[in-house]
Amino acid sequence: MDFIESLFYMIWRGIAIGVLISAPMGPVGILCIQRTLDKGRRTGFYTGVGASISDLFYCLLTGFGLSFIEEFIERNQNVIQLLGSAVLIGFSVYLFKKNPATKLKKPVDEGGDPKKNILTGFLFTFSNPLILFLIIGLFARFNFLVPEIRFYHYIIGFVSIMAGAIGWWWLVTFFIDKVRSHFNLRSMYLINRVIGVIILLFAIVGIATGISNLISS
Repeated sequence: MDFIESLFYMIWRGIAIGVLISAPMGPVGILCIQRTLDKGRRTGFYTGVGASISDLFYCLLTGFGLSFIEEFIERNQNVIQLLGSAVLIGFSVYLFKKNPATKLKKPVDEGGDPKKNILTGFLFTFSNPLILFLIIGLFARFNFLVPEIRFYHYIIGFVSIMAGAIGWWWLVTFFIDKVRSHFNLRSMYLINRVIGVIILLFAIVGIATGISNLISS
């Protein structure tokens, strides 16, 4: 495989993996949508960027075989899951009690504090180490790790994963921002309640799973 062929090999596979990692609508996806509707597109997008950074971190762990970190995450998976679920519960309560009447006007899309939004997106995604299994499956499906690929090709591949993930969140926030004008006070109220309940369910399942695993271990 020559340089150009290897380059395209890693780029399109990296973009595909980045999109497929981000596409499942888990808690961070719901958070991204809620923030886009509530605070503007940049806030939602920065949240997605944080999630993409977490995804890239797990991809690097898988790709470069940092076994000592993987072992640490595996040993503390239940604790991480419980802490992440506690964060989800706090956020779901916040959404459920939030008054949407203050958000009737189109928000000024200033993005808030980018670092804070990126950090929360990162933590929401990082609290689910089970994503490692999805990444391993995607790496195997796309033959991302092959002996003939050189180190600098992998750098391009991982950059492409990040680009694919960020591109996905750009599209999601673009679409949500375009349809946000169709939401009124009642719909925003219902959306906050529904999203709050969905995130709470994610948290309950996470806590139940974490406690069950701790008891059985």
